Amino acid sequence: MSMATTPRRPKFDWNGQKVLVTGAGGFIASHLAERLLELGATVWAFAHYNSRNDPGFLRELKNGDSRLKVSFGDICDLEAVRDASRGADVIFHLAALVGIPYSYHHVHQVVEVNTIGTLNVLTAARENQVKRMVHTSTSEVYGTAKNVPIDENHPKQPQSPYSASKIAADALAMTHHLSFGLPVTICRPFNTYGPRQSDRAVIPALIAQALHRKEIVVGNLQPTRDFTYVCDTVDGFVKVAESDACVGEEINLGTGHEVSIGDLVKKIIDLVGRDVAIAHSEERMRPPASEVQRLCSNNAKARCLAGWSPTVSLEAGLRSTLDWVKNSSHLYDPDRYRT
Repeated sequence: MSMATTPRRPKFDWNGQKVLVTGAGGFIASHLAERLLELGATVWAFAHYNSRNDPGFLRELKNGDSRLKVSFGDICDLEAVRDASRGADVIFHLAALVGIPYSYHHVHQVVEVNTIGTLNVLTAARENQVKRMVHTSTSEVYGTAKNVPIDENHPKQPQSPYSASKIAADALAMTHHLSFGLPVTICRPFNTYGPRQSDRAVIPALIAQALHRKEIVVGNLQPTRDFTYVCDTVDGFVKVAESDACVGEEINLGTGHEVSIGDLVKKIIDLVGRDVAIAHSEERMRPPASEVQRLCSNNAKARCLAGWSPTVSLEAGLRSTLDWVKNSSHLYDPDRYRT
């Protein structure tokens, strides 16, 4: 299809739709669940089991809303996934182990959760004949950019175990579309950030340090990233799910702008307004051949097929995230490096 114009499409009505969101207690998925409730959907939130029955950030959404139903389990348990998805109209699959440093030390677990877990969700979606499934990929599958901006035809480069596990999961999703006709779309966010994100990720980690320490400890300052605010990413997920033209497609969700980690640190220090030094840490460095040096999205396909475009500037998004971290200091430990 030519991407010169956005295809005309009927308005998708979320009212009454039964929508399963996996990984629902986490960062992006909790924002997505919140948006779906606002749109009128009934949200079946599938969260990872823990002994406290703690629903994570879904706790803030419950407020007696009977349209939000939380269940606990593990996506590596096919029967649990089948039970959670039975009767669903739409599935958004976001459950994953996303820590790249963690993946260096726990390769088998990361592959099992991200790849076999995804296979379980695809199997359940196929058996339950869902109307639409959106599978979450990552810009990390591209590795260091061979050309910029990166479009969906860019070669995949598994530069970390995490990246390899997601490349495999993406391939399984596409196979289920081509082999079995499953109406699945692969959404590929670029470095989503915003409120509720843990300090495993670079932006909240830098903000927490800038607020409370005399120095910010960082790894490599040279790599560039395409930082996309979480509300824009969620908007992309919703619009992709609404668009028939996106079925069977891989869709980048990024701003099309890149910033180096060094420049990002300076922006955050300026926003915090404290005199903070910058220190280097080998612990926070990836292995040299594993480091992704440059990521910058070509989002033309999302604009054309889904009518999506980002709206939140990096400065506005950083300010919102800064406010969140300030008001949620109990969730952050600026003296600890989380993998």
